[in-house]
Parts: sequence; C-alpha cells; structure tokens
Amino acid sequence: MSNTTMTDINRRNFLEKSLTTSTVGAAWAFGLLAPQAVLAAWPKEGFEAKDIPSVLKELHGIEVTVDDPSVKIKIPEIAENGAVVPVTIKSTMSGVTQIALFASVNPRPLAADFRLTDSVPPMVSTRIKLNKTGDVVAVVKVGDKLYSARKTVKVTIGGCGG
Repeated sequence: MSNTTMTDINRRNFLEKSLTTSTVGAAWAFGLLAPQAVLAAWPKEGFEAKDIPSVLKELHGIEVTVDDPSVKIKIPEIAENGAVVPVTIKSTMSGVTQIALFASVNPRPLAADFRLTDSVPPMVSTRIKLNKTGDVVAVVKVGDKLYSARKTVKVTIGGCGG
C-alpha cells in the first residue's frame, strides 16, 4: 500500500471519529443526551439483600415462587472456574416481564435482573460468579406470579470468594 493511500485512510478515520465525537458532544451540551435518561433504573436494595426471599420481596412484593418446567436453565453442571460461569434462561410462557437470576451461595444472591417487553422473547444469557458449589435459581415473572427453576452447579476453582 502506498503512503498516499495510507494517509487517505488515516485522514478518513480521523475525520470520522472527530465528527462522531463532535456530534455526541453537541447532543450532550444541548441536553439531548442526558445520562439519567439513558441509564436503566438500578434496584439497589435488591442487589444488597442477603437472601433470595428478601430480594423477591424487594423486587416483586412477594416471596413465593412456583417451580415450573417451562422455565429452563442452561448452565454447566461443573464450573471449572467459578469466576466466569455462563448461564442461559429460557421460558415458553407468554407475557414474561422480568427474569431474575440468583446464586444462592453468594453473599449477595441476586446475580442479574432483566426487565422485558412483549417484543423480546423470554430468553437471556449472561455470565455470573459463583462463590462455591450451590444452586442457581431462575425466577420468571408473568403477571403478578413468579415461576422458578433451580440447578445445582459444582465449582472446582474459586469464584467471587477468591
């Protein structure tokens, strides 16, 4: 590649990035892009609770879940590294508005909380930390009822405890 061609590419990249930065900066300066409007609500009390019933009470106002086979958890039975455990939660129910994921053995059991709309299929994937061997619980909210599934995961290398 010749120096002229390389210079043209560098110039284009510079101009493209400058234009993007300027546009975002102008939008922020005029109040069109406010961080408060962009960020989702944070259920602080739910993430600070020490047990699953307390989290459910904080997030949903009820502590009782019903085990349901239509809630599926895909997670390895043995996690070689508790610091990074992949998990997928699916449901065949319609009208799912929320999916919460719990690691019952962690000091703070709420690992994730997802809010869904009708246009989103009831399926989420993430990675969580597990302190030690124990249950991972998925809770799906439909209307004013909570449905759950549970799976035990054996951790062979330390997770969030070290």
